[in-house]
Amino acid sequence: MDPGDAGVPPAAAAGAGRAVGPLRQIWHFVVHLRAPYQIAVVSGVYLLGGLYQPVLDVGSFFVQFVNVHLLLLGGATAYNSVCDRDVGPVGGLRRPPPAPSWARAASFGLQFVGMLLGVLAGPGFVAVYLTSAMLFWLYSASRTRWKGHPHKSLVVVALGNGVALLLLGYLAAGREPPRPAVGAASLGAALVLLSLYPASQVYQMAEDARRGDRTFAVRYGLVGVRRCFLACYPPGVLLLAGTLAIERRWLGAGVLMAAGLAAAFAWRALQGLRGDVSDYGAVTRLEYATSGLFVTVIVAGLVIVHGWRG
Repeated sequence: MDPGDAGVPPAAAAGAGRAVGPLRQIWHFVVHLRAPYQIAVVSGVYLLGGLYQPVLDVGSFFVQFVNVHLLLLGGATAYNSVCDRDVGPVGGLRRPPPAPSWARAASFGLQFVGMLLGVLAGPGFVAVYLTSAMLFWLYSASRTRWKGHPHKSLVVVALGNGVALLLLGYLAAGREPPRPAVGAASLGAALVLLSLYPASQVYQMAEDARRGDRTFAVRYGLVGVRRCFLACYPPGVLLLAGTLAIERRWLGAGVLMAAGLAAAFAWRALQGLRGDVSDYGAVTRLEYATSGLFVTVIVAGLVIVHGWRG
């Protein structure tokens, strides 16, 4: 039984049971891939990997960008939607539609196609891709349900969204094997993601508690969410800025300035959270604003460093 089976409100169950035409089902599945959210909020870590390669393979970098954000991450979020059956807002979706019955198989199908496409980037890329996909399965599946554990969920975010995505970007961008600075940068990216991840749970606390999920926000409350930011964000930023400064000083300085602006905005937003569904708008603005700032700086860096070489 899926973790979302228990306690689904009668109205939601009735809505999910109504007949939905095939075109509408396909559209619902596409919506659950959350493509705008993946590209606007999650893409910075993958793009960051390209800054550490001495020469950028633009074609491979772009193809695998689409692969990672639409097939790997899109498939993972669609599978999570099948397991959760959310009736309230989730990341990137204020009103998630019911996931079609075939969405589970389709989500795995997308990731399998993505794995085949990843062969073009080499065996190392495929290995990291599969590891990330497995972590996302552990996060959502009813048999494991790491999402419902306050600390195991952090492992998935740190490794699956932080370390893995930076390595995927790095491996897609060129053929030079990872060096220690890349490993340190991936740790920095993981810490930055961890610092804000619990904030994405605060507007779902009631629904998560109803399902029996003991998420980080449910377990530690708003105080814990803010402490997580203070504990993880500064060292994460220092690792990123320091490793980029080794490559080019101005890159490290640019990330440090962007991180300072993002920190001020994030801390103000975190102070205003209430711990209920009304926080959705504030958290969404926080995610898009902070990620947008980082993505802008990273893309500018990629253009300056690699633009006239490609």
